[in-house]
Amino acid sequence: MPPIDRRSFIRHAVLGSGALASGLLTGCNNNDNDSAATTTTASFTHGIASGDPLADRVILWTRALPSANATSTSVTWEVASDAAFATIVNKGETKTDASRDYTVKVDASGLSAGNTYYYRFKTDGNTSPVGKTRTLPQASPDEVKFAIFSCANYPAGYFHIYAEAAKRDDLFAAIHLGDYIYEYGAGADQYASADAAKLGRVSLPANELVKIDDYRQRYAQYRSDKDLQAVHAKLPFICIWDDHEIANDTWKDGAENHTTATEGDFALRRAAALKAWQEWLPVREQAASNPLRAYRSFDFGTLMSLHMLDTRVGGRDKQLDYATYIDQTTGAFDSTTFASDMADPTRQLLGTEQMVWLQSQLAASSATWQVLGQQILMGKMYLPSPLLTPTPQKPTVSFAQYGVLATAFITYQTLVAKLTAAGTPVTPENLLAAGMTASQLTIINDPVNQAIIAAPSIPYNLDAWDGYAVARETVFGSARALDKNIVVLSGDTHNAWANDLQDVSGNAIGVEFATPSVSSPGLEEYIPDTKPAELAAGVQQLIPTLAYADTSQRGYMVLSVNATEAKADWYFVSSVKTSTYTTKLEKSLKTTLVGAGKRKLVRS
Repeated sequence: MPPIDRRSFIRHAVLGSGALASGLLTGCNNNDNDSAATTTTASFTHGIASGDPLADRVILWTRALPSANATSTSVTWEVASDAAFATIVNKGETKTDASRDYTVKVDASGLSAGNTYYYRFKTDGNTSPVGKTRTLPQASPDEVKFAIFSCANYPAGYFHIYAEAAKRDDLFAAIHLGDYIYEYGAGADQYASADAAKLGRVSLPANELVKIDDYRQRYAQYRSDKDLQAVHAKLPFICIWDDHEIANDTWKDGAENHTTATEGDFALRRAAALKAWQEWLPVREQAASNPLRAYRSFDFGTLMSLHMLDTRVGGRDKQLDYATYIDQTTGAFDSTTFASDMADPTRQLLGTEQMVWLQSQLAASSATWQVLGQQILMGKMYLPSPLLTPTPQKPTVSFAQYGVLATAFITYQTLVAKLTAAGTPVTPENLLAAGMTASQLTIINDPVNQAIIAAPSIPYNLDAWDGYAVARETVFGSARALDKNIVVLSGDTHNAWANDLQDVSGNAIGVEFATPSVSSPGLEEYIPDTKPAELAAGVQQLIPTLAYADTSQRGYMVLSVNATEAKADWYFVSSVKTSTYTTKLEKSLKTTLVGAGKRKLVRS
């Protein structure tokens, strides 16, 4: 969800010697709270975490600041089958220093499939908190459950969502779909920061993140949050990045929130951001020769395969922009050129390499469910263009106004058909006698209203899969050809959605469950004059494949998968602006196996 263009509803480089030699990739965190000079012994300041579980191993993470005047620290780690560490199954020792911001990552191997383990770290007489983690099963479990997170903005509010997930004992893992941090600077005028000072959550550093020290300090601030520490200690995380780990609306060669003239080479900024992401998150690092690769798979026996996709950095071509297609003199929308650009078969979202990989993973997997964990909405979210593309000559139409117009025209069409079938002339007098109101008659006779109703529907968000229709059809075609049961997990928008996924011919492909944000504001901030319930109902009315929408609440989603169904539960908190809050289960939807080509949402 964008702060500038996309924020309004209306609207390769490999890490080479140049990058390594630059100031972007050197130095340690300069946050005074993290300074080694303030500690007399080495200490664990940011909790512990685990992630990327496999059947025989899992990544373990911590941060160990060294004692005063030390430049590095030695850390021992232990994995046990019990919380008391009576039976230690693996242990070792490693070192960390400023070159990786004193973070520690261990790929703890030699574990048994489908087991729960406990882990901890020790250094300089100090012991870290104990973390709990799991390995992937080899046999098919009866059911697996995941907490799904996206879009956690520290200055926007408290991380109550993380705290709620940490209280649960029925979750296998957490899947984080990106925007783990945000890159904006501090100040009440910065994105989602109006209440930051009052909440005691002003962003560090104060400047926008550009260099490696900036990103490291921001991760350190986020990871100091007790609720985020709690959920990391409780669950293994499976993570993928989105744009704000780098800059808003990132694509492979740039970003909306990057200005080369003042912020330098984007490739260097991206390299710095992704290095910090690798340091601070419990992810298994990919081949050094391809630092932009983050896509990978996790198999839960033959029940489910989880494919984590990068729709943001590695292969994405630049987003289209509606401003390019609107004549600012007449306000006319150039639908012909827009349609041609949308149909360009060379435009990429995943990139060729990742697309081939995904196709091979789908073909090789025998799992009942194929789950795609990725960032952006995949469902077709087309809305009437007057709702989306205002110009000075053609002001925007609100959902309420459009609803009045649409109702009038639908009434007119219904009555015309009725009068014609009866052999009655279609006259204003006969329309009024048949039930049309005088105001509705005035509406349908207005040429401006006629043009509004006749206008085409277009994607509401060109940064989503809607802006890459050919790439989406390629994924859909592969899934349909292989007859796979597809469940797509999405984040990014800050709102909750559920979609029936259909290809361009209307064939059922699968379903999409989209999680709301942890704390970032949703559409309620960008369309304040429309009641959220009315907005959600209006969007659902205009998009036939949209089964559910909530555009105003913060929360998380739980995905439950068994042999016959995949279910999403949406949990919301009453507020992220107060320390006290309540939690509720707002909505549950599921998709069931009812035969090839007939999988769809059960709307209940």
